[in-house]
Amino acid sequence: MNALNSLMDGFSTALTPINLLWAAVGVLLGTAIGVLPGIGPAMAVALLLPVTYGLEPTGAFIMFAGIYYGAMFGGSTTSILLNTPGESAAVVAAMEGNPMAKSGRGAQALAAAAIGHFAGGMIGTILLVALAPKVASLAVDIGAPDYFAIMVLAFIAVTSVLGASRVRGLASLLIGLTIGLVGLDQMTGQQRLTFGSLQLADGVDVVIVAVGLFAIGEALWVAAHLRRTSGEAIPVGRPWLGRSDVKRTWKSWLRGPLIGFPFGAIPAGGAEIPTFLSYVTEKRLSKHKDEWGKGAIEGVAGPESASSASAAGTLVSMLTLGLPTTAVAAVMLAAFQQYGIQPGPLLFEREPELVWGLIASLFVGMVLLLALNLPLAPVWAKLLRIPRPYLYAGILFFAAVGAYAVGGEALDLVILLIIGLIGFGMRRYGLPVLPAVVGVILGPNAEQQLRRALQISDGSVGGLIDTPFSVTVYAIVLVVVAWPLVRKLVVRGRGGAVDKEA
Repeated sequence: MNALNSLMDGFSTALTPINLLWAAVGVLLGTAIGVLPGIGPAMAVALLLPVTYGLEPTGAFIMFAGIYYGAMFGGSTTSILLNTPGESAAVVAAMEGNPMAKSGRGAQALAAAAIGHFAGGMIGTILLVALAPKVASLAVDIGAPDYFAIMVLAFIAVTSVLGASRVRGLASLLIGLTIGLVGLDQMTGQQRLTFGSLQLADGVDVVIVAVGLFAIGEALWVAAHLRRTSGEAIPVGRPWLGRSDVKRTWKSWLRGPLIGFPFGAIPAGGAEIPTFLSYVTEKRLSKHKDEWGKGAIEGVAGPESASSASAAGTLVSMLTLGLPTTAVAAVMLAAFQQYGIQPGPLLFEREPELVWGLIASLFVGMVLLLALNLPLAPVWAKLLRIPRPYLYAGILFFAAVGAYAVGGEALDLVILLIIGLIGFGMRRYGLPVLPAVVGVILGPNAEQQLRRALQISDGSVGGLIDTPFSVTVYAIVLVVVAWPLVRKLVVRGRGGAVDKEA
């Protein structure tokens, strides 16, 4: 009840005209910036940090929250329409959203994503209000073996359900893990796969990898096949979801937060893992398995809802522990310190107006985001009517600008082209792109957690499974790996029994 009273006080702060203005500005700026490939919410908040020096803290953080959610949705927009994720959390949206757009259902994909963001953000923020102290205390008890187990589950999940075969999924994952090795060893400082280049010592940024594999690879693939296509404009389609679409997606919208919020609250990589796991879950539960890979709307609704709920979950660790679990949270932590405020267990007591005003503004931001983007879905979808040579020329331009903005190095553009050629080759030989991106994002973290776990156990492999949480996760991994084999044996046994009866 105390939390509810505090939230009501937060609404009285968030709903003042000036704070409503900052929330609207944040949502608009975040969506506009998120649409640009390679410029995600973390960079948006970082770029706008100096602009807020003259603002009082509450207004500044309300605007930051709007930028965060707006940029996440903006990244999903280009991911769905152009197969060009604006940030790593939007990668999964391209898997089913882009085929929907190509078949003339881009507006429906965007509407499913917008409602998914709204549902996930609302449920995630409600959980933030109710469970923040409890989730934070649980997160403290999770150790290196548990983190490694979670990442192994993510690796197995994406390689087992994507692509024409598990072998191709594994090959794609190995490509991503190899790219993730580039740079300095995090524990010994030794250079790996840098070829003597100092610029590669920091590794290859995941934004460059995602933009290269998706945007550049897609543009090169389209250019290679442009003369073979008819070049006809893709229809935009109806602007709203039909009854059948809602019937297929409402459960996905509700399941997404159950996966996204816990992963956002623990330091396990932000929204990437829950969006991947949500995609896998929806594919397993779907009754329309023949549509997957061709535009299954559940594959957009579930991951987008999980991504938005994960964003709310990241605020749990940041506000209650001062522990940033994503790049955006790290930038926002720097912003807190800029104002002389230290997030942690005492923040709710020392700065109640700021904290509860920020949490209340998340609800306001979700409503503004839905009101802004749901009517604009057909407008965004009309991007597909731009002639393809001009469209992909624009994609290449913004992809190059986004990649260059990451580090300001000309070498980043060379790396972008090389990774784009790798993406083109993966499309040519039927390798799914998503496992490679998963490998780049989670590979370095998985290696670090593996080595920490082995150090704690003095090199004993048993140290990887010495907690109930890790044992549970590995049991799930075993089920994911063994289930297709068991299903084949059951089907084969049934077939043999039918033959004998005949």
